[in-house]
Amino acid sequence: MLTRSESAIAAANMDRMYRHQRRIYDLTRKFYLLGRDDLIRGLYPAPDTHVLEIGCGTARNLIAAAKRFPDADFFGLDISEEMLRTARENIAREKLDDAIEVASADATNFDARALFGVERFERVFVSYSLSMIPVWRAVLERAVAALARGGELHIVDFGDQRGLPGFFGRTLTRWLKLFHVTPRDELETELRTLATRERATLHFARPFRGYAQYAVLRLPAV
Repeated sequence: MLTRSESAIAAANMDRMYRHQRRIYDLTRKFYLLGRDDLIRGLYPAPDTHVLEIGCGTARNLIAAAKRFPDADFFGLDISEEMLRTARENIAREKLDDAIEVASADATNFDARALFGVERFERVFVSYSLSMIPVWRAVLERAVAALARGGELHIVDFGDQRGLPGFFGRTLTRWLKLFHVTPRDELETELRTLATRERATLHFARPFRGYAQYAVLRLPAV
C-alpha cells in the first residue's frame, strides 16, 4: 500500500506520462495489449450486478464491456486524472453515462463505498495495469477484498514470452521499460497463494505463446 505522499507522487508521474499520450493511447495500444477482449467476453456478469475495473485508463475496456453486457453496472478507477479526462469524454460520446462511473483513486488503497456507493463487486478486472504498479501485490489484495462472495477477479497482462523467440522477448522487455512497464513473472505464484488462503479456484493461462498471462480467481459462494 502506498502512503498518501507516495500516492500523490505516483499520480503526478502518471499524469505527466499521459498528459499527451491519452489522446492517442487506444490507437497505439490496440496492437500489443493482447487478450483484453477475451477478458471482457469472459466476464459474464449477471444482470444488475457490479463490475469494477482497476486501472481503467481511457475507459476503453469499460465501454466495450458495458456494450456487451448492458444489464450490469460498471465502475472504474485510475490514479491519473489525465486519463480519466479522456475516459469521461469517451463515456459521454458513447452515451454510457448511466452505465459507467469512473473515479480517481489509488489502486492499492481505495474505498469503493466512498467512491461509488458500492461495498462489493461481482466482477473485478485488471487489464495491463499490474505491470505498471510497483506495489502490484497490494493491488491483488485490494481487488480480492473488493469481491463479493462468489465473485471473480479477472486479470490479463504481459507474460514472460517463454514460447516466443528469445530476441523478441528481449526486445519487448527493453521497449516496455521505456514506459515503466515490468511483466510480473510471479503473478501465478501470488494468485495461487491468494486462492489457497481464500479457498478460491484459480484458472491461469499463458496465451499467445506466453506473450500474455491471463487469470480468473473465483471466490467461494459461501
